[in-house]
Amino acid sequence: MLALSGLLGVGAVARFLDYATEPARPTEFDLGPANQYPPGSHTHIPDAQAVLFAAPTGFRAVGIICPHLGCTVEPVTEGFVCRCHASRFDLQGGLVHGPATRPLPTLRVEQASNGHLVLHSQD
Repeated sequence: MLALSGLLGVGAVARFLDYATEPARPTEFDLGPANQYPPGSHTHIPDAQAVLFAAPTGFRAVGIICPHLGCTVEPVTEGFVCRCHASRFDLQGGLVHGPATRPLPTLRVEQASNGHLVLHSQD
């Protein structure tokens, strides 16, 4: 009886440790046709936790998760600010003021053969 209880307990612990709380987040996002993003615009992409910048020379994106402790940064006139610990970033995602020690992550943006933009949140 003691051995059976022990095996049941080990099984319960194994199931607990193996439990996935959330499904894996997607790493590729189809942003639709490139022509819907006029030059000079910046668009918040909530599902990707990113901001897409459309420049006359092309597209670029930055992640909006602060590299300090993972809070979401918010746009302000001069760039982005982390409301958790006041790290500041410029409009390109470059670090202006810590406690963060790194800039916002740069994300890869590609234009697919169908004319859609594809944002990659991981490489």
